[in-house]
Amino acid sequence: MKKALLLSVVASTMIMAGGDIVATEPAVEAVAVEASTWDFTGQGVLYTQTVDVSGNNDLFANETTYAGWGIQLGATASDLFAGIGAGVEVSGIVASTGDAGFYNGGGNTGTTSGGLTQAYLTYGMGATSIKVGRQQLPKSLSPFAYSEGWQIFKNTFDAALIVNSSVPNTTLVYAAVGNANGSVGAYLNEDAFSQINENGDIVHMVAVQNKSIDGLTLTGTYYFAPDFKTDGNDLSAVWGDAKYNAGSFNVAVQGGQIDPGDMEVTTAFGGKIGAKFGMFTAMAAYSSVDQDGVMGITNLATGVKSPLYTQMLLDNVSQYHAAPGSEFVKVGATAKVLGGTVKAFYGAGTNDIDQTKGNYTEFDLMYVTKISENVKFFAAYAYTDDDMYTTDTATGTRPSANNFIRFWARYNFN
Repeated sequence: MKKALLLSVVASTMIMAGGDIVATEPAVEAVAVEASTWDFTGQGVLYTQTVDVSGNNDLFANETTYAGWGIQLGATASDLFAGIGAGVEVSGIVASTGDAGFYNGGGNTGTTSGGLTQAYLTYGMGATSIKVGRQQLPKSLSPFAYSEGWQIFKNTFDAALIVNSSVPNTTLVYAAVGNANGSVGAYLNEDAFSQINENGDIVHMVAVQNKSIDGLTLTGTYYFAPDFKTDGNDLSAVWGDAKYNAGSFNVAVQGGQIDPGDMEVTTAFGGKIGAKFGMFTAMAAYSSVDQDGVMGITNLATGVKSPLYTQMLLDNVSQYHAAPGSEFVKVGATAKVLGGTVKAFYGAGTNDIDQTKGNYTEFDLMYVTKISENVKFFAAYAYTDDDMYTTDTATGTRPSANNFIRFWARYNFN
């Protein structure tokens, strides 16, 4: 999916913990103004994934496997002089890749590359912080353009943003974004950064998040892309999310629309419930995207992941659950066992793509643990079955049923 609009937001800390198990999002807070020295961060990553292509190939064969290793080094200072802070990050990947053209293209393990992945200045004035430059953007306040955590390193954005917390229990955000890179391919290279709005205009976003009621988080975002692409039509998007967490029980609803100006509006909504029982958690989620729309409910800066609660580990190619005409259900559970956390999810739904109705199912089994204070390990198995995509690998289309495995290990230099 071509990079479309959006950007967004939030004063983010610099180094991330990416991966399929939910990564910690950057914090939203005013920039500190007291004098500081440079703080150095870094990580080394080993990453591999493989697919058997409906049993036509072997797992971990050269033609079905992506692998790579990467180094990421960063430094931040909250007050270099006169309250001005800074952050910088460089990343490099050495890739060994076969011909496995499925499942998110191997992420950014697909190409040996390196580049400047973050470089920004910050300034704080009481309850207001300003951040300008290349940075990560969090999903919590930017549901349509955020730094994804499933790949070897997170994708980043060129943006300017203002965060204000002067209203009690409320975070107000304005952001202006010009460039972004994707989350697949040679995304570390400088030429991977391009205008989100193809005609060169800045995309604007405002977000409001309120936590006045104990346990309840309300978030609303609005995006505006003037003269979207080169067709002279303005694009707008609005999205709302309400989450209530009572400790042992939680519930959430979400919904909104993307209006591309000269095409049909895409409207979607979803909901989820969850519960905690000692060392176990359980959840169930539902989402629906109306068939009349022309744009999917995905991260439009990457075209890969979705803000919908029904997002699975994979569910790629068409992002089945997020495409127009889809209805999807996801159920799952987690358990703190075997020295880490085991997660199991099952998703199923129907989808009308180009007026052709199909069915999709996926089962995900994941395990994450800290091997030591500095080393985090992740392993995942997924089985997918899609009766709409049955062509062979020569066409670049995913076969119908697949076994998929992903591993990564991250060493934190801190």
